[in-house]
Amino acid sequence: MDQIKLILKLTRWPEFVPFTTILTWLGGLTAHQVYDAKLDWRLGVMLIANLAAMAYAFMINEIEDAEDDAKDPERAHRNPMVTGELSKQTAWMAASGMVVVAVIAYALCGTLPFIIGLITLALAHLYSWKLVRLKARPVIDIISHALMLSTLLYLAPFYIYADNLGTLWSIAVVTFLISANGQLYNQERDFEVDQQAGLHNTASIIGKTFTGYLATGTIIGSILCLIIAIFNDIFPLWLGLIPLISAPVVFFLFRNKTTDMRGSETDDLMGLIQMQLLLIANITLIGWLIAVFIA
Repeated sequence: MDQIKLILKLTRWPEFVPFTTILTWLGGLTAHQVYDAKLDWRLGVMLIANLAAMAYAFMINEIEDAEDDAKDPERAHRNPMVTGELSKQTAWMAASGMVVVAVIAYALCGTLPFIIGLITLALAHLYSWKLVRLKARPVIDIISHALMLSTLLYLAPFYIYADNLGTLWSIAVVTFLISANGQLYNQERDFEVDQQAGLHNTASIIGKTFTGYLATGTIIGSILCLIIAIFNDIFPLWLGLIPLISAPVVFFLFRNKTTDMRGSETDDLMGLIQMQLLLIANITLIGWLIAVFIA
């Protein structure tokens, strides 16, 4: 049981489960809304596939970054490999198991979802693997992060039920920009630590201040694309009632929150409200999913 708990800790599951569920449900539900696709058991299997792929992405990040994490007290405490609680061999075996689960689940969902899933897993590996380390390559780090942790997670379930994005291009762009914002936020927050570790990412090239400006730009762009999606009737009108009702409750419950999703203390507004926004989105999409299956 202790080993299982440590493996779960290695996955950093609280950080990826909220957005992975959103993107998976969103892929199926938008295909249903625009193309009248009938959702089935494959959407549940896709959720397992996407969760396993993200678990692998976070696990290999912890494995490959253990040496760098040891230099930062906060990261060192979070990584069970740095604390010596989990061996490298056990970590790799657990990560490989996640790959097997993801590949099988993606294969059950169809040819195109399977291909997208393999690309997701490849990016997950190359993003942190020190021989390539996409996360240390300016611009490529943002693009690969946004694709691996967002856009591909949306497209894989969408292509179970449809074969043409059409007006849903705006939603795909929203997923990309929001994930890019998350990466820019991380790079701005970790700027000094990454500089000490010699990580040559986008922030190291454009500077901490401009990274913040670029992060703000991605939020503005995602809002504009979301407005376009709303005007294209991608969402049923009644759906807006769920966030209107749930948002005040969620923000009230988390009114004293002082940390971001990683548990780091912050005074950055986006860092403080990330979890609340993800929770509201999950509540909204679960409500939409229930309505679809009841109908």
